[in-house]
Amino acid sequence: MTEQPASSSYKPNPTAKRIERGFESVLFNSRWLMAPIYFGLVISLAVLMLKFCMVLWEFIVHAPGSKESDIILGVLSLIDLSLTGNLILIVVFSGYENFVSKIDPGGHPDWPDWMTKVHFGGLKQKLLASIVAISAIQVLKAFMNLDTQFDPNRLAWLVGVHLLFVVSAFMLAISDRYSGGDHGGE
Repeated sequence: MTEQPASSSYKPNPTAKRIERGFESVLFNSRWLMAPIYFGLVISLAVLMLKFCMVLWEFIVHAPGSKESDIILGVLSLIDLSLTGNLILIVVFSGYENFVSKIDPGGHPDWPDWMTKVHFGGLKQKLLASIVAISAIQVLKAFMNLDTQFDPNRLAWLVGVHLLFVVSAFMLAISDRYSGGDHGGE
């Protein structure tokens, strides 16, 4: 079988090329559909801050007459809300930077270094690490309440789900390490 040389008279169809470029432009610009979603997450962060303030106020008001375990549970609730807020920020900044548009930190002297350095692989790991931490706090809160609300079925579910998150995070880290996954420079 002999190869035929490429025809020098081949000319691409200009109409098909315009349609292809238009289609690619629509696909490329569709990334901006994610921007309102990230803005919605910023609004959810404001709602979370409102909830944090309410929990903080309740914690302060009840602190003088509370037992040590109640104080610890109150602090754990505040930490839980804080970790959830951090998780939202990680998703907003990393998601926007990775999927919508580059963020120019120029002119922002207090710009955190990590905000433009978390790539998709690092985002997955940070996301799962935050979920594991939040889950651990829920298990710890249940453990701290053993003397007042012992529900072995609920505690077993909390521990089981937490272990599932831990194993998932571990497997993701191993998978990323052996596949040469993108760790975002970290």
